[in-house]
Amino acid sequence: MGDGLPPLREVIAAHGLSASKSLGQNFLFDEQLLNRIAAIPGDLSDRNVLEVGPGPGGLTRALLRAGAQVTAIEMDRRCLPALAELGDAFPGRLTVIEGDALKMDHDALFDGAPYAILSNLPYNVGTALFTRWMGGEAWPPNWTSLTLMFQQEVAQRIVAQPGSSAYGRLAVLAQWRGIARLAMKVHRSAFTPPPKVMSAIVHVQPAAMPEGVSAAKLEAVTAAAFGQRRKMLRQSLKGVAGAPDALETLGIDPQRRAETLSIDEFVAIARALTR
Repeated sequence: MGDGLPPLREVIAAHGLSASKSLGQNFLFDEQLLNRIAAIPGDLSDRNVLEVGPGPGGLTRALLRAGAQVTAIEMDRRCLPALAELGDAFPGRLTVIEGDALKMDHDALFDGAPYAILSNLPYNVGTALFTRWMGGEAWPPNWTSLTLMFQQEVAQRIVAQPGSSAYGRLAVLAQWRGIARLAMKVHRSAFTPPPKVMSAIVHVQPAAMPEGVSAAKLEAVTAAAFGQRRKMLRQSLKGVAGAPDALETLGIDPQRRAETLSIDEFVAIARALTR
């Protein structure tokens, strides 16, 4: 790639690394594919980027080549020497933090400055991190975009539309104040070792947050509605204080099921409960 770095397979072999099943690791070696992933959010020159689970640094290389200032969180200390070598190849551009990303304040890592998030997320923490980034009352967030690899089934749930079998809490969470799209599908054969399922990359940008709505209320409504998605709303929402009355006030048929409601309708219910 013109920067003098050895091929990723050689790095893996030199450090005796193998993907850890317990950490949900699957390595990508195709550097052209990694460069395409790094290009999804646009020009990264001198932009702050957060990467979770860099492993031996495949995507990290692509981000650094794109000109980003990368902060990478890695809890597998076996990968730290390979990442240190990568930092030496791009002086002053890579900060590696050992630890659990679920236990860190990501905004604090950038002292409140904006940052993009790009990650080939470990499968075992991907959904938890996504819901955290999309949740909370503070909006817009400090992150400017999310470019994240998931199992394809999870990715489809994030971009799903009402009425589809994939539509649920993740779709509402991603789309009620964000713009989510499926940016790229990645075949299982691209990984080492190949996972049992296909993967896909989702790109999310923050959008305007509807006024007068508590995120906590919306999360409570969607949790109840989709927690019993086969039941009618009058049954699934009866445990949410004020929800049955809100349905009546809004003219939403209580015999409908959660997957038939639009995101605007969920927002309207949450707004009624926020007042």
